[in-house]
Amino acid sequence: MKIPYNKPYLTGKETKYIRQAIKAGKISGNGQFTALCHDFFKKKYGFKDVLLTTSCTHALEMAAILIDIKPGDEVIMPSYTFVSTANAFILRGAKIVFADSSEFHPNMATQSLESLITDKTRAIVPVHYAGMACDMDEIIRIANKHYLFVIEDAAQAIDSFYKGKPLGSFGQLAAFSFHETKNINAGEGGMLVINDSQFRKRAEIIWEKGTNRAEFFRGEVNKYGWVDLGSSWLPSEVTAAFLWAQLNCLESIQSKRIKNWDLYYSLLKDLDGKYEIKLPRIPENATNNGHIFYITLGNLEMRSKLIARLKENGILAVFHYLSLHDSAYYKDKHDGRPLPWSDFYSNCLLRLPLYYELSTSEIKKICKVIREFFEEKS
Repeated sequence: MKIPYNKPYLTGKETKYIRQAIKAGKISGNGQFTALCHDFFKKKYGFKDVLLTTSCTHALEMAAILIDIKPGDEVIMPSYTFVSTANAFILRGAKIVFADSSEFHPNMATQSLESLITDKTRAIVPVHYAGMACDMDEIIRIANKHYLFVIEDAAQAIDSFYKGKPLGSFGQLAAFSFHETKNINAGEGGMLVINDSQFRKRAEIIWEKGTNRAEFFRGEVNKYGWVDLGSSWLPSEVTAAFLWAQLNCLESIQSKRIKNWDLYYSLLKDLDGKYEIKLPRIPENATNNGHIFYITLGNLEMRSKLIARLKENGILAVFHYLSLHDSAYYKDKHDGRPLPWSDFYSNCLLRLPLYYELSTSEIKKICKVIREFFEEKS
């Protein structure tokens, strides 16, 4: 039996709520299930306001518009991230200034962050890799000192916290993903979190194709028209209904994923520091939401051989991002600074299968193959 890297979890109630949405005759978006999802996030995490989007990518694009990114503006973000983090700002004409990762975690290193700021810098975009928090105290301190926006890329960070405060609540804006690879999924989907009230009204207009249509349907204006730029970034009620089924099972989903993460750790912890293997470290003041279990290896060749061995045993393990500063598109635009830890994670990080239905016996099999692979070489 093959073990995939990811398997989207279905609660069993998705089709029930989708049928309800269809029966209600309102499936185009911003209806009953959208409202239920919005209320869930505001009540559970205390977000000031939220808007479901068709993807996390689109939530980031909305954020770039809201802070009025213009050609020539600079935005600081980690090089070790998915291309959507950068594309959202590139599309507005920004120059991306890449920060290196930490020696101890793929998250953005904060030690040299301040040296990257110029008079053209507009925003810092921390990415909470594997759902584990960046050093938000330091990032917020630096941003406040230099009057910069903070936009959290919290794509992987649902139900994760820093010093007891939910990720996505630190920046003026934040973006979450509900892609099928995430803990909570809608097949494809995302959410913009709006923590600064100055953006609330305009966010809704941008979300509604640049119109004040939402105000019209609430009876706040007697007609609606085109008042700003925007696009069609709100998901259908079918997507929102699917997401609502998932949110109703958030606690059980999180509990099982964290249990699987903990089992990996317990079975592999004696290998930490041996054979050039390192296990993930949960950053100080951060929680673990069970999104990704990864190990890092000594070099690219070792990782490639381990991936091949796992595949021979019916196990799909995958690597993650390639450093954006060294990408075909951006390498000639990068300022030339070496980013050694970003490159280390690009070459050496390996993600092991982790999903709700992954069994204890399957995790034991994966760990056994890994152990045997290195013991053969010792």
